[in-house]
Amino acid sequence: MPSFDPIGFFNREVTVVARELLGARFLVDGVGGRIAETEAYHPTEPASHSHRGPTERNASMFLGPGHIYVYRSYGIHWCFNFVCADASAVLIRALEPTDGIEIMAERRGVASLRDLCSGPGKVGQALGVTRSAHDGLMIDAPPFSFAPAETPSPAVIGPRIGITKAADLPWRFGIAGSPFLSKAFRPG
Repeated sequence: MPSFDPIGFFNREVTVVARELLGARFLVDGVGGRIAETEAYHPTEPASHSHRGPTERNASMFLGPGHIYVYRSYGIHWCFNFVCADASAVLIRALEPTDGIEIMAERRGVASLRDLCSGPGKVGQALGVTRSAHDGLMIDAPPFSFAPAETPSPAVIGPRIGITKAADLPWRFGIAGSPFLSKAFRPG
């Protein structure tokens, strides 16, 4: 089996990567699961954190494909993205928990498997992601473990949620029928 090339995988158009991340396995220190939902962000649209160029907050978005970008959402939750070509990024919105479930439950203070990672802030908390520990690291280096999906997952596609700018772009991707999505997709 050929080794995974993170730069090659992530150095592509962000919506292609966001779709292909569905079903990939992602772990932080052995805790995580299968990616169930993603959202794509490109610097040409105003919802992207890289839209206005480099800042102290978004500097890792300009380090190149395969890096992790971590930011604080609403001053409360750590959310993380995989950096792609051209300072674009894919937000990980939901995971299907598979590894370290007891650790995730303790970190989140919930017992329901569905509630562990069904939203970007929940994913960050369940995996123990923080800006100081993880922002700017490469995805193929410890403490991360990443394996692309072996086969494409059936997908649902819709507009992004939880934002006000460019929210109509159909750049949200989820595994069809997954009970682990952050929210149901609107019928199109």
